[in-house]
Amino acid sequence: MTALLGMYDMPAVRPANDRFWQLIRTRLNEGPVQLTRDCDMWDIWLNPDLIFAQTCGMPYRTKLHGHVQLVGTPDYGLPGCPPGYYRSVIVARSEDQCDLQELVQGVFAYNEALSQSGWAAPITHLSQMSLTPATLLETGGHALSAKAVADGAADFASLDALTWLLLQEHTDLAGKLREVAATTPTPALPYITALGQDVARITGAVRAAICDLSDEDKQMLHIRGLIPIGADQYLAVPTPRTPQVLRHGS
Repeated sequence: MTALLGMYDMPAVRPANDRFWQLIRTRLNEGPVQLTRDCDMWDIWLNPDLIFAQTCGMPYRTKLHGHVQLVGTPDYGLPGCPPGYYRSVIVARSEDQCDLQELVQGVFAYNEALSQSGWAAPITHLSQMSLTPATLLETGGHALSAKAVADGAADFASLDALTWLLLQEHTDLAGKLREVAATTPTPALPYITALGQDVARITGAVRAAICDLSDEDKQMLHIRGLIPIGADQYLAVPTPRTPQVLRHGS
């Protein structure tokens, strides 16, 4: 069996993620001793022995739907979002006072093309304003996108709202950036399990583990509960053009 909590696993919060998994494992009375790290997430998400993982809404609706089961969606209590929802925060350098209409003329840093918060949400937001980034820079991670903006390699980026909070709490990057805009909330990053697993049992174990977390770990992970959000709500989220299409002006 494998388990993965790699979506919000920066070094400062890894111990809390480890304790969260141990609480889930204790409730299940099975599962790997340790979370899997430093691996290809797709290999884990599609592993028939997957017992528990967290994915992103865009990978779920574009490739994982029908191949995994939804366990539930964590509620992070994010400002401006219903329970179990999140959104993207578009950021620029603190000293750069350009608005979106001006920023799109520069370089947009995004983590990857299959990211809801780093790609789909901001591109949908911009398209609704009839805006398109002039130049794209793929970074490989939200923190790397934030760093690219802070260092001047990019002019703006879109960050997962929880990642933005964690960066503010645990790094000095946030002090170099300012919020420019926020996107429409969409269902947050769901927990999943393989098709052959007892999803109701796993959901119960996760819900109980959240209750069992210490107040300090709940605050560290920003987790408040587990929300049942159906596949139809994930599948209804718009999927914008790919970076390759935008680069070629189609």
